[in-house]
Amino acid sequence: MNPVAKILIIGGIILIIAGLIYQFVGKFLPIGRLPGDIVVERENFRFYFPIVTSIIISVLLSLLFFLFRFFNK
Repeated sequence: MNPVAKILIIGGIILIIAGLIYQFVGKFLPIGRLPGDIVVERENFRFYFPIVTSIIISVLLSLLFFLFRFFNK
């Protein structure tokens, strides 16, 4: 099998699993509505910027990629 196709299939499976986990666990974890996320509400306008959520996801992905690189040496 072509290596690019294999990577795309694995990536798709990972995204499906992550979506299912978020669907069931998202009820209990307030990801996307954490303290520190910026919300501005006006009469006809709503601005939402999930800065803390973005930082947490970035740290988790950095740790995950570090572990993949560490164990694949």
